[in-house]
Amino acid sequence: MTGKAKTNVERSSGPPVDRYGRVHTSLRVSVTDRCNIRCFYCMPDTPVRFKPRDELLTFEEIERVVRVAARLGINKVRLTGGEPLVRADLHRLVRMLARVPGVTDLALTTNGILLAEQAASLRQAGLDRLNISLDGLSDATFRRISRRDGLGRVLEGIDVAQQLDFRKIRINAVAIRGMTEPEIVPLGHFARNHGLEVRFIEFMPLDADQAWRSDQVLGADAILRTLEAAFGPLIPVPRDDASQPATNFRFADGRGQIGVIRPITAPFCDHCNRLRITAEGALRNCLFSTVEWDIRQLLRDGGSDRDIAQRIRDCVAEKKAGHGIDDPDFVRPVRPMYQIGG
Repeated sequence: MTGKAKTNVERSSGPPVDRYGRVHTSLRVSVTDRCNIRCFYCMPDTPVRFKPRDELLTFEEIERVVRVAARLGINKVRLTGGEPLVRADLHRLVRMLARVPGVTDLALTTNGILLAEQAASLRQAGLDRLNISLDGLSDATFRRISRRDGLGRVLEGIDVAQQLDFRKIRINAVAIRGMTEPEIVPLGHFARNHGLEVRFIEFMPLDADQAWRSDQVLGADAILRTLEAAFGPLIPVPRDDASQPATNFRFADGRGQIGVIRPITAPFCDHCNRLRITAEGALRNCLFSTVEWDIRQLLRDGGSDRDIAQRIRDCVAEKKAGHGIDDPDFVRPVRPMYQIGG
């Protein structure tokens, strides 16, 4: 069968839809499990055995999977890690994916440490959007969470990125009770002073040490109360897309924007449209999935585009209704965040 014929077959069979009617249009691709900091909610601070290079998907393999997924209706692609900017020549992959027909939104999640050096080449290659992790603006909080220095480099990366023509730049801050409360108002000022959207994300049970406790979750409602006490009423911003995980608010004077993501206190699973591929090519239908579908072996055994498309459909078909964190029989995934991809 020709490539053109296979494409027609894949398109005619419709987009990947799970048994709950959720149409999947977003793919998150981890390009590495390596990272240059050690945030405790993601990685251990002990020596880590990372995947050897030959076990990671090549750029060409990633592009092929994205091309097949795009034919199925996937139009949003986000590159993650680990820290994606430690993968050499990442701008080359960005350029390859930016040329894939059907991909209309190409984004990257980064800790920002290497962003100042790479932002220009990424933008020139076709990267549309950036999410930059920044859990606090004090050196003490940054080091307590990341267990490394580097706040100044992250702030420099944000500044450089803002000088370029990215369609959107967001700041992501993980909210942890007993640790990040003093950072809420400074991050609010940061959003206002820089004209950015800062999103607070409730702490999830994906830490490598498996030490997460529910009482460590700093809930979104408490964050919003703190911000309103400091800045006045926050005005809700309508969602552009029902699958958007954040609930957004703008300050009354229009300077800056705040978002909250409530995976613990108000899960948004009923609108989830995301799939994930780990750096070594395991397809996952949920951050908290305990099952994976192997893509790498399929690629390296000579599987056809039709085979890849079917593997994607099989993964979507088995997606559960929700992550189940509140269920009494909830089982944490064996993999921590850095091995899954954010």
